[in-house]
Amino acid sequence: MKVAYLFESGHAREILENMIIPQLEEDRHGVEVAGMMFFFDNAYMLVEGSDIAARLQALSEKTGMLLMACDRCCYQRDIADKLIAPAGIGCFPNVYAALAPAGVDQVITL
Repeated sequence: MKVAYLFESGHAREILENMIIPQLEEDRHGVEVAGMMFFFDNAYMLVEGSDIAARLQALSEKTGMLLMACDRCCYQRDIADKLIAPAGIGCFPNVYAALAPAGVDQVITL
């Protein structure tokens, strides 16, 4: 099964950092993660120089997992040019187009 995550809540960092990322790093998450989209302050998780961004970058490079942040959220926070290399910015049409070839079975919003 292939899933995509949308991170928009205030508790998303806790779940991603302490549950999802360790499971992905240990190849025990149970599904293939095709992509992750970050909204609001969660976009900060993709800023270069942070531990969580480095871990996501390594996972993306290993698996080809899409990493994208909301363009408006990035512009509002002045971080559009500060994201890790594999992360892009965009809106819903961009993430839909980028994930379409992956054949995502389920989208999970946290």
